[in-house]
Amino acid sequence: MRRHNPFEDFEQMFERMSHQFEDMSRQWETPSIAASRSGGMEIDVADYDDEIVVTADVPGFEKEDIDLTLSERTLTISAEREMERESEEGEYLRRERRSSSMRRSIRLPESIDEERTAATYQNGVLTVTLPKLTMEEGDDARHIDIN
Repeated sequence: MRRHNPFEDFEQMFERMSHQFEDMSRQWETPSIAASRSGGMEIDVADYDDEIVVTADVPGFEKEDIDLTLSERTLTISAEREMERESEEGEYLRRERRSSSMRRSIRLPESIDEERTAATYQNGVLTVTLPKLTMEEGDDARHIDIN
């Protein structure tokens, strides 16, 4: 028999409300405040002579759960994870891990050669290598595959 947590509905409602307030407040935040509220996705952005390298901590996600988009010099990293529902055979005594999502957008200082952009994901760390363009070209959205 499944034990019912009387506060589960309130916790879920509070979580949904928190996400909505975070989404609304991001419109007026500075980048440093947004980073602290990014849901755990911490990033480093390194600018080298010929490329920009973005490294992001995305723990607990599979490669297939992560989506990268490059559009108008903005790199967007999104990750979404759905947790398994309870099975018929057993019950949880404690359940703290939940379905979750993360999203981070990084404005890049220079135009990027989208054709040579690459990404790797290993041990919860995503590394995106963005070669710089030597001349301005059109900014069209492009999906980046993760190797």
